[in-house]
Amino acid sequence: MSIIGHFLRKEFAQLRRDKKMLPIVFVAPILQLFLLGYAANLDVDMIPMAVLDNDNSVESRRMIDKFVQSGYFSEEVRFLSPELVDEYINQGQIVAALVIPPNFQASLTRGEKVPLQLIVDGADANTATIALNYADIIVSRFSAEIQLEAVHTSARQSGRKTETAIPIAVEPRVWYNPELKSRNFMVPGILALLLMVTTMILTSLAIVKEKEQGTLEHLNVTPIKPFQLIIGKLAPFALIGMVDVFLVLGATRLLFGLVPVGSVLLLVALSAVFLLSTLGLGLLVSTLSRNQQQAMMSSLFFVMLPMIFLSGFAFPIENMPKIIQYVTYALPLRYYFVIIRGIFLKGAGLSTLWDESLMLLAFGLIVLGISIARFRKQA
Repeated sequence: MSIIGHFLRKEFAQLRRDKKMLPIVFVAPILQLFLLGYAANLDVDMIPMAVLDNDNSVESRRMIDKFVQSGYFSEEVRFLSPELVDEYINQGQIVAALVIPPNFQASLTRGEKVPLQLIVDGADANTATIALNYADIIVSRFSAEIQLEAVHTSARQSGRKTETAIPIAVEPRVWYNPELKSRNFMVPGILALLLMVTTMILTSLAIVKEKEQGTLEHLNVTPIKPFQLIIGKLAPFALIGMVDVFLVLGATRLLFGLVPVGSVLLLVALSAVFLLSTLGLGLLVSTLSRNQQQAMMSSLFFVMLPMIFLSGFAFPIENMPKIIQYVTYALPLRYYFVIIRGIFLKGAGLSTLWDESLMLLAFGLIVLGISIARFRKQA
């Protein structure tokens, strides 16, 4: 232990002397959380909309007000010719165009079905789908109001007293994220990404740097045993990773007002388990790379990008092809996303997350074991 202690002091002294490393370790995660936390927002609201009102009646203006007052659409422009829709959409000024036909109010008064047109820019399929869903809800509510008003008007004219009620009424209850803010879902995922990127890149670059400078060979001829060398190289980055966890947790509370609903101690403990995978992958990349540039490119293209795209950070795994879904079972980030979002949003405990925790632990031990064996062979 005394040898490992001396080795750890040497490693921390190197980190302290490297003036470029400290900002990367402690400042970059907070800055990235700030930028990604506000940028990674999938909420769609205030959709820019143009209006063509061919009726210009009380009911048509009321229909337009329903769209604007919903908070989902913002009226940017009114136009007189449908030929202008293409121009506005191509210029990016609007995403949707609401076209109200002539005799809109007269048709409603007669109880006829009125075709209401909504033109949507489908270049962004996600925004277009959400805009259509919003419009369908708004029009359905407006149609229900018109029907109820017609019933009451008919009752008053006939002199009969009637009570009309909607037979089915939906009373939604949203659990875990009542405000339906995508940021509450994305920010815990950003914490997982930062932890992976920081520890994995630092581990791979630091060991490859020792190779380039020739100091790793010097360490190999000293009385230090391979396991002492491995512990001495990995322990500082594991400690840095845990410090980053606390820093990011504090930043999420200050910047976004998000605090874990579940146990913080469980989150920290399972984050330490996740570090086994990231440190192991960083060590493995370092054994396969000859220089720092190669280590950086290998980490980015062969490890981090596939894990980010396939682990469920932004794209639901359930929507991926079956063969890709099977591939995701080999990604530790998939299990850590479930863990960290479960603790943050649902207050899930170990009794709920035990299968993801076991898979994460098994993957970490396997990857770390392979990396250590390869590192010792090279040493």
